[in-house]
Amino acid sequence: MSEQNKALVRRWFEEVWNKGRADAIDEMLDENGIAHGLSDDPVNPIKGPRDFRPFHTQFREAFPNMTIVIEDLVAEGDKVAARCSVRGNHKGNFQGIAASQSPIEFTGMTIVRIADGKIVEAWNNFDFTTLNKQVGLL
Repeated sequence: MSEQNKALVRRWFEEVWNKGRADAIDEMLDENGIAHGLSDDPVNPIKGPRDFRPFHTQFREAFPNMTIVIEDLVAEGDKVAARCSVRGNHKGNFQGIAASQSPIEFTGMTIVRIADGKIVEAWNNFDFTTLNKQVGLL
């Protein structure tokens, strides 16, 4: 089961993020799946594909060449932990900041819980402070 769960997380980053396939979100994220740490409001995390798609669209439009590299991947039981590096260029509007064309590079980690072959919960900790500095938000 751990290898299947790791394969799902690899596929998530490759298909959803690196290839920008928004349709893959529905394939891999449970309709009631919860993504902690990505919302501006920590009390109200992103829930399900319908809430996740706008977050995904915002990032893919701002950083269309974004690549996420999984540096480490560890699985135990129904959980997979991934340590990632994110790289790209600021080529579109991001939170009101026009494209600067500048490179972005930051890191992050996530712990994903999987049930019945889909992501049902994820705890994300990505260095958005560094990203925000690189695009001029901070």
